[in-house]
Amino acid sequence: MTRLLAFVLLVLTTGAAQGEAVGLGAYAGFHSREIKALSASDVEGLRLGRGMAQALPAELNGYPGPMHVLELADALNLTEEQRERTEQAYENMRVRASDLGEQVIESERELDRLFAEQRATLDEIERLTEQTARLWGQLRAVHLEYHLRMLAVLDEEQIRHYSHLRNYGSGDHRH
Repeated sequence: MTRLLAFVLLVLTTGAAQGEAVGLGAYAGFHSREIKALSASDVEGLRLGRGMAQALPAELNGYPGPMHVLELADALNLTEEQRERTEQAYENMRVRASDLGEQVIESERELDRLFAEQRATLDEIERLTEQTARLWGQLRAVHLEYHLRMLAVLDEEQIRHYSHLRNYGSGDHRH
């Protein structure tokens, strides 16, 4: 009986200790981030206007993105005009996304600072989270917009081929 009780206690305390370690480790290293909600990679991507999976609804449903179209330009047999239009679309998207990305970074920084300086109030939390969410939404809309714009640049065969090259299947997702 004593051995059984010792075994049960060992199992219970070991499991509890492991559970605590898992719970404590979920955000290990985040405390040293300049902005707690953004990794260094996130900050870099926002500053450079990268997509960061913002346009997946478009990308995975047959709406090619300008950056990936440029990467696949030769395989898609882009004409010189298509290449120029895609380059211009990409540059316009990048500039707009980069500008919004800087605003997202600043808004996230402000939210982080609010808590770091122990100035958080319900009103300030509401204001900053709404501001940050609005900026993230605008950023996502920019990326989605330029996927949509690519439909006016590419023909149907190129769009299907793009989806095939990106391993998305047939590319016949749009209706």
